Amino acid sequence: MLDEQARERYRSYYCGLCRTLKERHGNPGRVTLSYDMTFLFILLSSLFEPEEVNAAGRCIAHPIKERAYTQNVIAGYVADMNIALAYHKGKDDWVDDHSRAGLTQMKLLRNAYKRIEERYPEKCAHIVCCLREISDIERANDSEVDLAANQTASMLGEIFAYQTNIWQTPLRKMGEELGRFIYLIDAYEDLPEDMVKNRYNPLIPMRERDDFETLCQEGLMMMMSECARAFDVLPLVKDADILQNIIYGGVWRRYVVVSEKRKKEAQIA
Repeated sequence: MLDEQARERYRSYYCGLCRTLKERHGNPGRVTLSYDMTFLFILLSSLFEPEEVNAAGRCIAHPIKERAYTQNVIAGYVADMNIALAYHKGKDDWVDDHSRAGLTQMKLLRNAYKRIEERYPEKCAHIVCCLREISDIERANDSEVDLAANQTASMLGEIFAYQTNIWQTPLRKMGEELGRFIYLIDAYEDLPEDMVKNRYNPLIPMRERDDFETLCQEGLMMMMSECARAFDVLPLVKDADILQNIIYGGVWRRYVVVSEKRKKEAQIA
């Protein structure tokens, strides 16, 4: 568990990234803020230690009491990658499910994404390529879990590889393993709804196996173990306690909540 000082430090990164999204892309950008990108912001800031701006202020979400925030040059990169992922998420939701919310998100972020595409053409092209491959896998209804998970891994690995230097390889490896973890935990959580709506989910063919829960848990543990191994290579000191807490504990909260819910549902049934 983090102490109050560390929790406040985490919140300052979260608020700093939120402010950067607002400054670069307006209010539609700030509502896309994700915990995954906040983690990347802290990770890259810890590794490269750029000059920071630490201040406090009010915003729409916290209009009464000032909140501390942290910003630096890396916040701009992470904010742009956050928008790129959110834009394509909205686009996919619209194409796959005709989601009105997805269409709205895509339209609101379109101009911002075009600017980001000009700024980071290679990374945006990589994201598009990976998403296209995932779409092809889903249309083919391929039940091999690793196929789509590896594309998500490649996409997030490219985003984590912030610069071309000696730390590019472990950063890319971290992103890849987190990408696999995110894909699998999403599939695990969405399984009941995907079955009802007849949507693609590579876990559907496995769901009746007696060892299904064990397989999912072991797969997630293996992915985070590889992520932690790459993380340990990095010479991190500043805010290392926050990052360690997320990698060794925080990422598992979602799995625990979903797993416990499944157990209760099974007992009732």
